Amino acid sequence: MNIRFDGRTVLVTGAAHGFGRAIAGAFAQRGARVFACDLNTSGLEETRAWVGDALTATSLDVTDQDGVGRWVREVLEITGRVDVLVNNAGGVLGQIGRPLEEVSSADWRDILAVNLSGVFWCAQAVAPSMKSAGYGRIVNISSGAGLGVSLTGIQAYASAKAGQIGLTRQLAHELGPFGITVNNVAPGFVRSNPTTERQWESYGPEGQRALVERIALKRLGAPEDIAHAVLFLASDFAGWITGQVLPVDGGK
Repeated sequence: MNIRFDGRTVLVTGAAHGFGRAIAGAFAQRGARVFACDLNTSGLEETRAWVGDALTATSLDVTDQDGVGRWVREVLEITGRVDVLVNNAGGVLGQIGRPLEEVSSADWRDILAVNLSGVFWCAQAVAPSMKSAGYGRIVNISSGAGLGVSLTGIQAYASAKAGQIGLTRQLAHELGPFGITVNNVAPGFVRSNPTTERQWESYGPEGQRALVERIALKRLGAPEDIAHAVLFLASDFAGWITGQVLPVDGGK
């Protein structure tokens, strides 16, 4: 199976490190023109330098509906098309698990905004051009937290990722008649960014061993494992797959 994206335009959100960087690089290596965004400008510049000229980087907050719209319009002015959207931006925003009565309304809203609303705004922005083309691939990055209990203990994060999976299924049915597929990748625990490194350290040696033992393959994954799943779902080989959630977690 030789997956290529020559001539395709790919948008990747949250590309400053981890999954987003690996996904952006994987598409560029296979011929795509990649437009990546993140609020972490220094990390995003590192991604741009690592990927090379095939990537155009933009500082963007995906919770800003107007900003997302401007970004997509700028891409369309340059390339005339958006073939693939990967909604990777998200995370816990530095929050930690706390009893629900201690969670502020701002903390609740902020995590839902980036992990769920941002996905909606990006999909909304690319939908018209994809509909006109009669073709499109949208791949959302959720989490095992959306399928079960979150290891973070953060209620908003688990809720947002579960909501994102529901949104994936809903959009798949709405956009399917226009030749657009919408799918979801649900990663297991991967040490991919400073937040997951802190989480890993917090488990201690015994907790780390227990986590790995619960994985069928007895090892943690890497960002490239997530990128490879995204490549498949964004390719023409997955043209009759939509509304699906693919756990990439080493087996539970």
